[in-house]
Amino acid sequence: MKNSIVWLASYPKSGNTWTRIFLANYLANTREPMPINQVHRYGIGDSVARTYHMVAGRRIDTNDLQLTLSLRDKVLRGIVGNNADVNLVKTHNSRKAAFGVELIPAKYTRSAIYIMRDPRDMVLSSARHYAKTLEDVVHSISRGDHATLGDDATVPVFLGSWSEHVKSWTSYAPYPVLTLRYEDMLANPHVEFAKVLKHLGVPVDDERLDRAVRHSSFDEVSKQEAKGGFVEKPDKAEKFFASGRSGRWKTDLDPALAEQICKDHAKTMKKFGYLE
Repeated sequence: MKNSIVWLASYPKSGNTWTRIFLANYLANTREPMPINQVHRYGIGDSVARTYHMVAGRRIDTNDLQLTLSLRDKVLRGIVGNNADVNLVKTHNSRKAAFGVELIPAKYTRSAIYIMRDPRDMVLSSARHYAKTLEDVVHSISRGDHATLGDDATVPVFLGSWSEHVKSWTSYAPYPVLTLRYEDMLANPHVEFAKVLKHLGVPVDDERLDRAVRHSSFDEVSKQEAKGGFVEKPDKAEKFFASGRSGRWKTDLDPALAEQICKDHAKTMKKFGYLE
């Protein structure tokens, strides 16, 4: 059994979906954009409820933490069991243990790509996406016990605070970890996505790269969503692809909340260039 998982990791609303759509377009290498509702063919999530039902052999209560965590190793073994060299796996879990269960086991891991975003912009996107108040989101990303509940689509995800999450993925690991900033991806997608391809060991073809960048652009994916919807959109969200810009916090976030985020996460924000 190979350690074939390449984790596509991030805190929610930080660029994970964009990266997966880019990779699907690059790997498919079609002349027309890959339908966003087919992106799942090029990777899997580590918290998809149906895989936990499958390995359990029955429909389970996705909020039974003890049960879902006990099934996690079997879910991951199922992913690497295809004997492929690379299995792309999306995760929002922190690289830590939850109730004694290692969430990101090195024994199944080939490498990881970690995407971070300025938390002041991330909370704006997260509040809209999950239909929560900005105050609630700002508070939750500072909690060490922050986790999402299970539902029909997913099992619980163990996030921790934003700073803890970043630290968990960017500290020492026994395998290669490529760290990207969402803001750099927006500013120069060709350069940043070329890093992703090189990390995966995929040859970089400039024409193919340019096409995949265009096919995964915000204009393209939002147009597709408007026409046919997006299966990953939560029921409470008006739409999945709403803005995609950086720096919106300067006009859209209450200064007191922005200050609170900077206070709570100053060390990590400074380390990665979000604060002077």
